[in-house]
Amino acid sequence: MNNPIQALNKLFDSRVRLGIMSALMVNSHVNFNSLKELLDITDGNLASHLKALEEHQIIKVEKGFIGKKTNTTYTLTKLGEKQFKAHIAALEAMIKATK
Repeated sequence: MNNPIQALNKLFDSRVRLGIMSALMVNSHVNFNSLKELLDITDGNLASHLKALEEHQIIKVEKGFIGKKTNTTYTLTKLGEKQFKAHIAALEAMIKATK
């Protein structure tokens, strides 16, 4: 890869999306409230980032109930995992290039 910056995925530019993706890379699934607490952001802000990732088929959304309370969980798709790993590899290549 001659120019690692070309391999960066603009979808993962945001710190919030990096956080969402990082959480999903190390957990099989994460629910909305856990992500909100982890990232320390508002419901609306989190929802807009999750919607963008879902629209690009990066994450899968599952809605259910725990008792009478709604519970929305998120998991990575195979495409999402592949694209995020490529993004991280490009970041690592950029860092190595500066040494």
